[in-house]
Amino acid sequence: MCGIAGMVSSDRTRRIDEALVRQMCNAITYRGPDDEGILAQRNTGLGMRRLSIIDLAGGHQPIFNEDRSIWIVFNGEIYNFPELRPELEAKGHRFSTNTDTETIVHLYEDLGADCVQKLRGMFAFALWDERRQSLLIGRDRLGKKPLHYALHRGTLYFASEIKSILAVAPELAEVDRGALMQYMYLGYIPDPSTAFVGIRKLPPGHLLEFERGELRIRKYWDLPQYATHDPTSEEECLEEMEWRLAEAVRIRLIADVPLGAMLSGGTDSSTVVALMARASSKPVKTFAIGFRNEDFNESGYAREVAQKFGTEHHELLLEPDVAATTEKLTSSLEEPFGDSSMLPTYYVSCLARQHVTVALSGDGGDEMFAGYDRYRVHMERQSFEKVPEFIRDLYRKRVFPLLPQNLRGRKFAYNVSLPWRERYADAICFVSAFERDTTLLTQDFRAVIQEQGDPQQILLRYFDQAPAHDPVSQMLYVDTKTYLVEDILTKVDRMSMLTSLEVRVPILDHLFVEWAAGLAPRWKLRGSQQKYILRKLAERVGVPKSVLYRRKQGFALPLVHWMRNELRDLVQTVLLEPRTLQRGYFDPQGITRLLDEHFRGQRDHSDQIWRLLVFELWHRNFLENFRSADWAAPAEPAAIVQGEPS
Repeated sequence: MCGIAGMVSSDRTRRIDEALVRQMCNAITYRGPDDEGILAQRNTGLGMRRLSIIDLAGGHQPIFNEDRSIWIVFNGEIYNFPELRPELEAKGHRFSTNTDTETIVHLYEDLGADCVQKLRGMFAFALWDERRQSLLIGRDRLGKKPLHYALHRGTLYFASEIKSILAVAPELAEVDRGALMQYMYLGYIPDPSTAFVGIRKLPPGHLLEFERGELRIRKYWDLPQYATHDPTSEEECLEEMEWRLAEAVRIRLIADVPLGAMLSGGTDSSTVVALMARASSKPVKTFAIGFRNEDFNESGYAREVAQKFGTEHHELLLEPDVAATTEKLTSSLEEPFGDSSMLPTYYVSCLARQHVTVALSGDGGDEMFAGYDRYRVHMERQSFEKVPEFIRDLYRKRVFPLLPQNLRGRKFAYNVSLPWRERYADAICFVSAFERDTTLLTQDFRAVIQEQGDPQQILLRYFDQAPAHDPVSQMLYVDTKTYLVEDILTKVDRMSMLTSLEVRVPILDHLFVEWAAGLAPRWKLRGSQQKYILRKLAERVGVPKSVLYRRKQGFALPLVHWMRNELRDLVQTVLLEPRTLQRGYFDPQGITRLLDEHFRGQRDHSDQIWRLLVFELWHRNFLENFRSADWAAPAEPAAIVQGEPS
């Protein structure tokens, strides 16, 4: 696990300064505190920061082939390298290390860019071919590892994080207002956009080739056709599912450093821990956090799972300084990021890193097996499609604007009057719904929509592209391509790597994902039962029913409480300051009304307020300070520890 960075100039007479590559790497030291490797050779510079996981002594990067004509820097893990290595050795390739990274170099010698098809794991890499004078950049199929790039004045910059590019090309810090509008709608900025005009994200499952000044990007993988397989019995389905997921867990236990699991007490992480315990010869180390507010404290469920499977359990009961942690984290965010669960993800990563270097998580179960409430809700609302379209259209255009804003059911009726795909997008995008009553954004900022399009169209385009015919599968595809990549996996990567912790995600093993996508929707959402077959598997491997059949929380946190207490002063100070309003994004009257309704208890706007707060703090703590910022990881938050290893 590493952070990578570098640059290649199309001008072969230019010599890349090693100091520039090191400057890029220094910006992401926390991603790899164990080692640094730099190659600066004529017009090429490759760099890495290494978190040593496999071949601790011999895995120094960049890694090269036999004649040193091919070099690579790599971030991630290739889980099938023990099978690939003997195949390559049989073909005459000679290995100088025991790393998974070197496997890619020799695969490239045989297959060229198609080498990526052989890789099973999470990865982002940059491979320089000296003979062809070409750079190949690849990102894993589901986007577990990040990769950014910018082509500027004939030089291609690439890096795990945007801050590495800005460290040597600060002129690229021109804000993309269209991307910021996407954030306001979605809570994240979907690929290939970033918060900056000249910097892009390489989408998951894509390759980038840069040769003689020409940049080419192509897709090498996508989710397969959904709902192609309907097992004849539940037992048949469970049997295949169990061995597939058990194998995905087993191959992720390869490491030369201590390894554990994040345990939220939910279905997904509990199932992963159950399969880890089965495959491990020693007790699994598990990590959970809780809050004093019992409405948001899942630590008891995590403890129950830990006791069931005899894990070495570590637990934190938190009393964090929420305001200080929010300020710290937004100083490291390269883009505004609206998922408040980044806080508990950061806290549990801090806890885990005290004991292990690698942790498995249960992420991906919701997108693979229909775990979010919105899937069930939108299937229940399919009945509104029977209402003639002209009546629904009449309600939106003529009736809705005349109804009192506090009329019960008014907004619900608007949403269900939409065609079902638009209804789904509308429910996810908070700005459009809020602005039907109150202008939250300035006219100047909203003009971006006329210039660049409504961000909801991003979701609708994925609906059009979905390799699926039924609504459940289409929703799962859209969320896998957007929310999973840009929210869930981005959150896990950024928060864990801030603490120098590697997180592995077995449910998102691409072979398991392909199989899960092919399952008929009845195995995922059955009536009101979400994650139907995954819960049945969890039962089968011993997860207590009391854990499985309860209200979903995930890594929840008492955001409503914090907004009205610990964060209240920060929110009111930041969002209503002239400094904030003068940026030209927020309408002062709309912001005032939003805060007034929330703090008077009329409505819960905590998610919306959090999104706006992070937006402004990103401007202050990252954007305005990136030239002189200290990129070191934030200090571990203060917390009260209750419960040592059990």
